[in-house]
Amino acid sequence: RAMAGLPGLKPLVAVGQVTSTPDKELNFAACAGLVREASRRGACLVFLPEGFDYIGSDTAQTLSLAEGLDGDLMGRYAELARDCGVWLSLGGFHERGRDWPTTQRIYNCHVLLDAAGRLVAAYRKTHLCDVELEGRVTMKESSFTNPGTEIVPPVSTPAGKLGLSICYDLRFPEISLALRRAGAEILTYPSAFTVPTGSAHWEVLLRARAIESQCYVVAAAQTGKNHERRMSYGHALVVDPWGAVVAQCREGTGLCYAEIDLDYLHRIRREIPVHSHRRPDLYGTVASAP
Repeated sequence: RAMAGLPGLKPLVAVGQVTSTPDKELNFAACAGLVREASRRGACLVFLPEGFDYIGSDTAQTLSLAEGLDGDLMGRYAELARDCGVWLSLGGFHERGRDWPTTQRIYNCHVLLDAAGRLVAAYRKTHLCDVELEGRVTMKESSFTNPGTEIVPPVSTPAGKLGLSICYDLRFPEISLALRRAGAEILTYPSAFTVPTGSAHWEVLLRARAIESQCYVVAAAQTGKNHERRMSYGHALVVDPWGAVVAQCREGTGLCYAEIDLDYLHRIRREIPVHSHRRPDLYGTVASAP
């Protein structure tokens, strides 16, 4: 079913935009519908956003609904990947890790499943979103989430070598450059941006990450009213390695599609070889001003 590997065809990816609520069953039905639609269109890799499983209305509900990677929900997504013959980037699973019994805290986990439903990578969000925009947005992810402890090496997929991040990681170019050094060709930032931060920073940050790393950047997104106290920005999109937005979702839930042209990516890297021009011997050595 997947386009990747067929002579003369570039791999096609599908990027999801959803409105997750606290209702896990409704969320799964909506996401599964998008995955099946993307499979019918010939996508080899489908991206779903942070909180694809649910977005809780408060901390207690968020913790109570969380599952382990060996739980029912991830099993259903593995079956979906197998049935549809697609890879799934599940971009922000509320994970009860092995330390749940002692910490009572979860991880924000980006799970990558292959087309056989096997878990091939799990990245736990390293930068937690603690922000306070006076009178507009207050978030303190660190109050109930454990930070991840490592960047996961890029994974070879039918669309290219994929580097995993999540939402707030977008604000830290260090992680995108580390993934680029490790061979990434596609960077992905599944997100649940708020409206104030999204309208100001979403597109410009995604384009910046693409330009500086010379990677495709794929950003699935939450959109609309998740519950009474939560609105998400939307605007799921794909940026090419030149920094051009090549696909973007309209308002509401749905999918956008993009071809991944790795020949084009490598041409850009040859023409402007910033990777070989970097000066790691200098970075981090500037003394602080007195």
